[in-house]
Amino acid sequence: MIKLIPIIFLSFACSEGENPKPNIPEPEPIKPKEYSFEATPSWADEFDYEGLPDPEKWSYDVGSQNNGWGNNELQYYTEADLDNASVADGILTITAIREDMEGMEYTSARLVSKGKGDFLYGRFEVRAKVPPGVGTWAAAWMLPTDWAYGDWPASGEIDILEHVGYDQDVVHISMHTEAYNHVIGTQKTATKKIENATTEFHTYRVDWTPDYIKGYVDDSEIFHLTNEGKGFEVWPFDKRFHWLLNLAVGGNWGGQQGVDEEAFPAKMEVDYVRVYDLRD
Repeated sequence: MIKLIPIIFLSFACSEGENPKPNIPEPEPIKPKEYSFEATPSWADEFDYEGLPDPEKWSYDVGSQNNGWGNNELQYYTEADLDNASVADGILTITAIREDMEGMEYTSARLVSKGKGDFLYGRFEVRAKVPPGVGTWAAAWMLPTDWAYGDWPASGEIDILEHVGYDQDVVHISMHTEAYNHVIGTQKTATKKIENATTEFHTYRVDWTPDYIKGYVDDSEIFHLTNEGKGFEVWPFDKRFHWLLNLAVGGNWGGQQGVDEEAFPAKMEVDYVRVYDLRD
């Protein structure tokens, strides 16, 4: 008779410590290219002359809300009028004056470099002092030269500096596109409260590249917009743009808290405007 001997099967569990999983690091995201810029401006106005702004570099947008454009502002923009735009002692001064003209209550100036300074990518820098006073709306900004993607906001807008007098010393850098704009409340904006924006000069700039736009106040980065690669609706910034310098009165934004007539004449002062080319 054969005696059966029971066979007992034992199972052994290994702890994670005894048989650890391989340590595979998480992949690092691809870092976007960092661009650099030339050290010497390729286009600039240092305002080291006297009289009207240099006609080789600046033209004027002339007219008012009555001409079908603007943001319900109260000024009439004049052309080549020393009372509204003049250069002396190394400074461009744009002055908004309380006076009636062409059905409007104020005059001012809006300088444009279109056809005389048009740019695709680069570093754009302006050193300026903005005016105080409720109802003032000072800006240094850029618009598309060719409007390749259609009317505003489809072809884009680059705001390097905006300041409204009722929000003293708060400066704004903004970008507007079909998908991101203030009309639908999606604009890409950064703000910063700085000391003495209306009594001292400060430097405002954007670095515009194929991959991103960065915005700076006194060399401190406050704004970053990345090219999402989703077409012109979010990134129309692959076409030429030009400068605009202006001082508006009232309007949808500047006039939100009314207009103080005692604040005029009001002056926006510009020490220089410079453009540095993007390096290859």
